[in-house]
Amino acid sequence: MQGVPQWVRGVASRQAHVGLPPGTVEEEHGRSGFYGPASHLYRLHPPTDWIDVEGPAAHHAYDTHRLTSTDDLWPTPLLGNEQVSIGWQRCQHGRDELLRDADGDLLYFVHAGTGRLRTEYGPLDYRPGDYLVVPRGTTHRVEPAAPTELLVVEARGSRFELPDRGLLGRHALFDPAMLEVPEAEAIDEEGTFTVVVKRQGQDTRVTYPFHPCDVVGWKGDVAPMRINVDDFRPVTSARYHLPPSAHSTFVADGFVICTFAPRPLEEDPDALRLPFFHRNVDYDEVILYHRGEFFSRAGISEGMLTWHPYGLHHGPQPGARQRDAAAAAAASTGERRMADEVAVMIDTRHPLVPGEAAGDLDVDGYSRSWAPGSYPPEG
Repeated sequence: MQGVPQWVRGVASRQAHVGLPPGTVEEEHGRSGFYGPASHLYRLHPPTDWIDVEGPAAHHAYDTHRLTSTDDLWPTPLLGNEQVSIGWQRCQHGRDELLRDADGDLLYFVHAGTGRLRTEYGPLDYRPGDYLVVPRGTTHRVEPAAPTELLVVEARGSRFELPDRGLLGRHALFDPAMLEVPEAEAIDEEGTFTVVVKRQGQDTRVTYPFHPCDVVGWKGDVAPMRINVDDFRPVTSARYHLPPSAHSTFVADGFVICTFAPRPLEEDPDALRLPFFHRNVDYDEVILYHRGEFFSRAGISEGMLTWHPYGLHHGPQPGARQRDAAAAAAASTGERRMADEVAVMIDTRHPLVPGEAAGDLDVDGYSRSWAPGSYPPEG
């Protein structure tokens, strides 16, 4: 049968992530992210208990609060490859120009601020925790009512789609009916209006004698969309720690976006509550820490991003393992605790390359924060 282990050698747990042999830690050595075949190794020492890491596979944390530029036309690139670009944008007052990205679909995640996403389909008001999906070629602009911070993901190979929910059915995590699209709101104004079109990374400016958002109605299945993380209903298990793939939100060629929303921790004292140690050998992993208390990390605050290139182990830091021990003790008494966090994960099939601005945001010592006794990182 597909999925049944072919080999078991030495001391091992019969059920992954549950009932680890005493004195061991579990590591998942998997393929295709968390979607493919995998083996579980039961080690005497956490595979992240290194002394130091040097080289291009080292982990990085980026503090977006260090980014000083505001109201730039396009987001500041932080990481990217041929299929995806991951950037950050700060909007204080907004721009007069409207934008049209011909290179890919855009996904804005609102980390902070309120305002309106103006589109030719009509407006969508936004607040923290909103995903705003803008199809390729849509004329739009961000109109902030309060200073706004945005994680911006550009899908260069295909459009954003909802993942196949499999046995859970298409209404799991959130019903597609929860996705909101704009009502047509034509703006009939005379004047001079500029649309900046991005094609192959270069800008073309188009000037109109009327407002480009003059659509009185629309129909079809291509449109800007909005959904908030507070609308999510995460899939959980009281007796088994589900992998990040269970929280998949959007998929596109070469990458997947997952959302970690507040959820109860596992109540079985023998079950893992923390993300298990793993080495993504096929995917780079990027996480934005948006809100809450991040159970698996120390020294990471709201608005920071982490980048774990494929090849190197990662998993819970020492401080997180101490918190997990406390949660296990609580579970043994029947108390069920919450993972009160909101985070956005982007797993990319091909390696990411840092942008020029990434070095200015880099948090010194992050890769050393797994070494026992050396957390949290400085900077």
